[in-house]
Amino acid sequence: MKNNYTTILTIAGSDGSGGAGIQADLKTFAALECYGLSVITSVTAQNTVEVKEAFVLSGKQIEAQLLALISDMSIDAIKIGMPGEIGGIKTIARVIGNMKTRPPVVLDTIISSSSGQALLSAEALEPFKNELFPLATLVTPNLMEAIALTGRKLSIDSPEAVEEIAHTLNLMGAASVLVKGGHMEGSQCNDCLLHNKKIRWYSAKKIITGNTHGTGCTLSSAIAAYLGKHLLLEEAVAQAKSYTYDALEAGAAYLIGKGSGPLHHCYKLWR
Repeated sequence: MKNNYTTILTIAGSDGSGGAGIQADLKTFAALECYGLSVITSVTAQNTVEVKEAFVLSGKQIEAQLLALISDMSIDAIKIGMPGEIGGIKTIARVIGNMKTRPPVVLDTIISSSSGQALLSAEALEPFKNELFPLATLVTPNLMEAIALTGRKLSIDSPEAVEEIAHTLNLMGAASVLVKGGHMEGSQCNDCLLHNKKIRWYSAKKIITGNTHGTGCTLSSAIAAYLGKHLLLEEAVAQAKSYTYDALEAGAAYLIGKGSGPLHHCYKLWR
């Protein structure tokens, strides 16, 4: 049944601290005037300091959630975050691949947490790429994830190297790639988009803040929301980056937890 508003589905892990994962995705969808649906792939025990444990749901549990939603509602875009393990990866790929009308899919390549906790096993890395890359409209790795996904041994220390790794990910099956450059040194955050074999750079001044928990989740969810609203990919990335920048800037003023705090997703409403 067709919804009368934009409906976005997130497939990801739950973050009880509210800064990343399912919780950040749903906040982002709501802030951008979309209706959010969710399929939980894992339940994490985490806070602003660290991910203590992750309890992964089975492929059967993930499939039941997916089919319940797909059978009832139309979905305008999908964001995939933490997929669980091999069973979950294969289930997600099969169910989405069998959708009669497949919406845009944004794949956020979450391999480990910002605190260094592995969120995807080494054994699941190849299935992750082989099964999910071909489904994705856009893949959004940060620099460290891009290195891990490609097996690159050399550091990425120049725009040319970033463009090269984006092309490598494209050859691995990703239709379009956004390599996020927030971890590079310097006063600018430079992100590289490879789309339709063309490179476009997005630059913004870095915001000096300790509250960065869930930045990648927020950006990928915002891109999915704008794609669901039928923006072209390059414009969807631009609008999503603008929203994420403002949410980062607004979140810098808040003290939540003892570690890396969250963005302020609903800054427009609170003002």
